[in-house]
Amino acid sequence: MMGRFFNVNGDCKPGLHYMVDIRPKLDEIKRMVDRGDYFTINRARQYGKTTTLRALGRFLEKEYLVLSLDFQMLSHADFKDEPSFTSAFSSEVLECAQDIPQEIREKFAIFMAESEKKRTLSALFRVLSRWCGQSQKPVILLIDEVDSAANNQVFMDFLAQLRGYYINRDVKSTFQSVILAGVYDIKNIRRKIRIDEEHKNNSPWNIAADFLVDMSFSTREIAGMLADYEHDHHTGMDITEMSELLYEYTSGYPFLVSRLCKLMDERITGKDESLGSAWSKSGFLKAVRILLSETNTLFDSLLNKLTDYPDLDEMLRSLLFIGKEIAYVVGVRSVEAAVMFGFVKISDSRVVIANRIFETLLYNFFLAVPSMQQEEIYDAALKEKSLFLEGGHLNMKRILERFVVHFNDLYGGSGQKFYEDDGRRYFMLFLKPIINGTGNCYVEVETRNRERTDLIVDYCGEQFIVEAKLWHGSVRHQQGEEQLFDYLENHHLDRGYMLTFNFN
Repeated sequence: MMGRFFNVNGDCKPGLHYMVDIRPKLDEIKRMVDRGDYFTINRARQYGKTTTLRALGRFLEKEYLVLSLDFQMLSHADFKDEPSFTSAFSSEVLECAQDIPQEIREKFAIFMAESEKKRTLSALFRVLSRWCGQSQKPVILLIDEVDSAANNQVFMDFLAQLRGYYINRDVKSTFQSVILAGVYDIKNIRRKIRIDEEHKNNSPWNIAADFLVDMSFSTREIAGMLADYEHDHHTGMDITEMSELLYEYTSGYPFLVSRLCKLMDERITGKDESLGSAWSKSGFLKAVRILLSETNTLFDSLLNKLTDYPDLDEMLRSLLFIGKEIAYVVGVRSVEAAVMFGFVKISDSRVVIANRIFETLLYNFFLAVPSMQQEEIYDAALKEKSLFLEGGHLNMKRILERFVVHFNDLYGGSGQKFYEDDGRRYFMLFLKPIINGTGNCYVEVETRNRERTDLIVDYCGEQFIVEAKLWHGSVRHQQGEEQLFDYLENHHLDRGYMLTFNFN
């Protein structure tokens, strides 16, 4: 049997393909194309942008002539100047496009051979305009991976030409719609190419319409994909439960959904696991653990951004460990970077971590830095690790009891400010070496604030909920217990734990 896989990135491997049905999203995008909108699909890495563009091209080809290019196929030298870009662009058009009139084809061929003086963007766009005017179908231009060109002056001039023809479309033939795809927002791109230009911080892409199509996968869409898989493989999975778990941990991030399904299908299934048990909650949690322990391009890209953007690193630490509430304000660079790269999303005008997988990845990363692991409380937990494991099960009560002892011994003389900002972080640091490699922990977004944090620990198929609170009197403490009871009911658990930081 050929390997099964779940595809969100446009791969063309042999075997059975299971994909989320994105036709409703394509319908939304087509409505923008029908209106003649020019726009950019800005999403984080591996969010299905390429898959969407390819599917869109096929979706539109009956009504439109689709010119689909990938700027990643051009080299740095191709963006050196107008002659180089005009030649490279013409070459890509001839290679990728069909149904090009012979006269237009000859013009593109000439651009590849003419002297540099005649290879200009204005000459190129006159040919493109002529092509659009002659075409029996409206022409659509799709360009993937525009990030590879965004820092080049010639790309800005290319956008300026698109803008000029768009504004004059009533008198000059041009593309029906132009769609650019990339991580960075071209409308707000910051560049310093020619310092003497007054508009160096602006973009000629200000004609672009807002792209509001939700490209994440909903629970219903994930369930549809799983139903196709279940029809072929008869695992006996609870499709509703599995689709809800996948969404709960990924918030519908396409790569994460695909990767977890692929892990359950290929890695969890084996000598010790049947296909049916792989597609259970315990199998799912094993897949989560594998995903968070592997190296992949998405995680590498995210974590590298923390080095490139120190303000982003600081903001995420405050959000995760302190419970600092961060309001979304346009223009705050750290917040804009966090949204653009996919770390966070905006919910009710607040900044929240994008999904549970990213949250756990960041906790693991921040707690694994050498400066953290040199802390005495980490070392204390490491030395006592065997005390907390009984027959493969975690003894959470004993963990809490020993944490209290070590915390008081090591930090009992510190001030109140220390406890408010760092107490819960030190509990997670104490927990880290105990569950490392076998379990994961994360914080429930709805309860993360300066006064309360619900920490959920996944370990060998079991879940533990620990509510960490600051002491604000017996009435508030009782309210916290009631909140914990409600939370346990929602998670179908009959035991939870409360850790209160009280230093009065």
